[in-house]
Amino acid sequence: MPSAPTVFLARHGQTAYNLEGRFQGQQPVPLDDTGREQAAELAERAAGYGFAALWCSPLLRARETAEIVSARIGLEPREDPRLMETDAGDWTDRAFADVQAEAPELFEGFFTGAPSFAFPGGESFAQQEVRVDAALCDVEVGALPALVVCHGMVIRAALSVRAGEWLPNGQRVLNGAIVPLDPASAKAAAAPSISESGDEDATTAS
Repeated sequence: MPSAPTVFLARHGQTAYNLEGRFQGQQPVPLDDTGREQAAELAERAAGYGFAALWCSPLLRARETAEIVSARIGLEPREDPRLMETDAGDWTDRAFADVQAEAPELFEGFFTGAPSFAFPGGESFAQQEVRVDAALCDVEVGALPALVVCHGMVIRAALSVRAGEWLPNGQRVLNGAIVPLDPASAKAAAAPSISESGDEDATTAS
């Protein structure tokens, strides 16, 4: 029987950029009202896991989410910059629709999650996968079970690496959702059941 997962990934609560369909990249974008509610709901769910460690991306939206979780479960968030969202480069702060109209083929590579995709002036998916996996390896040798509050594309990268293959829907995890980090769960994460109400644009960059 496979062992139970010991590391869990949580996506931060919603931001205005998520709602508007804009690339927020590594900007300090705060949670909106809905995002704070989602973080509070996440905190209540997290309380039932008995977590021994809480990690997070230092980006504002993840840090705010982690602080709300921290207040509920009594663990101080430990930041790791390797858990930050993809550097969106020249696309940062731009609307998805505008980029799609301007560079449809490149946007398609981003949206479908082509392994060779790189943001113009920013980071590639391959680069992100290396740093994210290194961070999670460090999490796994620390106190367990652990909760990692991060971003949609970070979760995609983590699940794809652990599954050993590309998971095209891995980034479409609901804001405030918890996903176990293990190969079987990585496969399940590609299922439509975790997509956000069919609104794929709003889920892709977190």
